[in-house]
Amino acid sequence: MRTTTTRTLRSCLAVAALSAAIALPGSAFAYVGPGAGISVLGALWGLIVGVGMAIGVILFWPIRMMIRKSKAKKAGEEAVAADGTTTADAVDESAESENTAS
Repeated sequence: MRTTTTRTLRSCLAVAALSAAIALPGSAFAYVGPGAGISVLGALWGLIVGVGMAIGVILFWPIRMMIRKSKAKKAGEEAVAADGTTTADAVDESAESENTAS
């Protein structure tokens, strides 16, 4: 029983100390030069671009697949129109020629 009371008291003290440190900051006697700010902006820009690219790729993926399927379908139709046979006919003919050669 005593250990739970001690843990609770320590947790409350830690939260109170953290809250006081955040709520009552003292003066920071430090100089942050322009190079540090540019570095932070560069890192932030890289993060924003990376997340944007990831979202863009995920959203564009289904559109890309639809474009590929329509191109493949169009190429298949052009092949049929060019020689008048379907791909199934061509496969059957190649299988027959292999059987007769054996």
